[in-house]
Amino acid sequence: MKEYLLGLDYGTGGAKACIINADGAVLGYAFEEYLFIHEKPGWSEHDPHGYWEAACRLVHRSLADAAIAATEIRALVVSSALPSLVMVDEKHEPVHRAYNLLDRRATAEVEWLKDHIGEERIKNLTGNRIEDHPTIVNLLWEKRHRPEAFKRIRWALTIDGYVTLKLTGKAGLTYPAASLYGVAYDLLNERFDAAILEEIDIDPAILPPLGRCEDIIGEVMPDAARATGLSAGTMVLTGNVDFNAGCIAAGVVDEGDIMSNLGTVGNFGVIHRSRDFNFSPVGSTMINLAFTIDSANTYVTIPSTTTGGQSIRYLRDTFSQAEIAAERSTGVSSYDMLNLQAAKVPVGSDGLVILPYLMGERTPIWDTAARGVVFGLSLNHTKGHVVRAMMEAVAYALYDSYRLIKQSGLKLNFPIVLNEGGAVSSLWRQIITDVFEVPTVLLKQRAGAPYGDAVLAGVASGVFPDFGVAKQRAEYIDLMEPNPINHARYMEYFELYRSLYQHVKEDFRSLARIRGGA
Repeated sequence: MKEYLLGLDYGTGGAKACIINADGAVLGYAFEEYLFIHEKPGWSEHDPHGYWEAACRLVHRSLADAAIAATEIRALVVSSALPSLVMVDEKHEPVHRAYNLLDRRATAEVEWLKDHIGEERIKNLTGNRIEDHPTIVNLLWEKRHRPEAFKRIRWALTIDGYVTLKLTGKAGLTYPAASLYGVAYDLLNERFDAAILEEIDIDPAILPPLGRCEDIIGEVMPDAARATGLSAGTMVLTGNVDFNAGCIAAGVVDEGDIMSNLGTVGNFGVIHRSRDFNFSPVGSTMINLAFTIDSANTYVTIPSTTTGGQSIRYLRDTFSQAEIAAERSTGVSSYDMLNLQAAKVPVGSDGLVILPYLMGERTPIWDTAARGVVFGLSLNHTKGHVVRAMMEAVAYALYDSYRLIKQSGLKLNFPIVLNEGGAVSSLWRQIITDVFEVPTVLLKQRAGAPYGDAVLAGVASGVFPDFGVAKQRAEYIDLMEPNPINHARYMEYFELYRSLYQHVKEDFRSLARIRGGA
């Protein structure tokens, strides 16, 4: 009997595959990074062909790692980071490069929507802000700037929707993912608003059919089977949102549970069942979507800083050639070397404060013009100071949203579960623990979102009776308690961090105008 399950996840900076058995144990795993394309300021793209090529490689590698036959895979799910956009034509070929969630080119379209549709109308319908550049905002940019190519679009897909299309020949969109299409998506009533789509002149026919995450969208086609190594006829689900998949993988499935990732984007999410959260002052500053489990009644609110783990990757890739070279010769991670340098630096980084807005910022300030600022730099500061200050900056950015969540009255269960990306750094976890002033734990098995996808595949296909297997298998380690002295010190720096932003907020806009005129 087929009892193995496959999950594929596409993050902003890389893709992963995971195979599990009927006990929920990981048998096979594979990961690879892919390149960003930043052709112009504010643009952030991927080569969409690379998504499918990565799927083929990752499936082959994970099957080999699991030492099982493809015929033993019962079902699979693909998830991705959102908002993202892959536009394909009638032949399912990409029309242009794919947008990833760092892209902020459509600023004029955001302003047009505010003027012609109204910011409050959109927030009340979608539960989200258009400053996040959801999919429909980017479609408007395409319609305005590349009208002839826009006419060729058959489907406007997520990354996971594109890979699922390549696997099955069928287009689909889950209700949680539709939340990140924004503008015209009615979050509470689970549909696209026909009136708004007509007003903005977006044909609803290019928006994929909606479905539950646990719905079976189709089967692996013969050509896709030959390319990936999968068995033709393997059932494929509609898809998943990567954050939701990560929550399932971490056993974060109950109301009030909190999970945090320090992947390319830094975020945390709170699961709840409130249906009026998106209309509150707190909710309107956060990212809100349906949760995978019981998606008609359960939601997740996700504060997010745009360049979380990416900020440290940027420091490594741009300023740490010595550490990268040492990694090649010694096998010791270049990130570990940077951590060792940062660990020698005291709380507050000897007065070095960073605004980590390398690609604008999301919650709670929603400022696409914002950029990175290094404040207080002195000759006594080292690379270790800069690395630690960046870690502290990401913690401040997340705390800026957390303090609002705490005030909202939503149920909060502690400890916070830290999962993927930079969360592996014990230094960074302790910084977050002290800044938030709450206990944290680390998920021991960090297969991440593709593990959650595989569990979802198991529930949908009948291998698992429910999602309890994720909760049962989640093992938490390295409980950290906040240091009240450190917290008090951090709060002094946090107030300075907030003050700095207010002081340079208008200067960011001046910079954007000057840069735009270059």
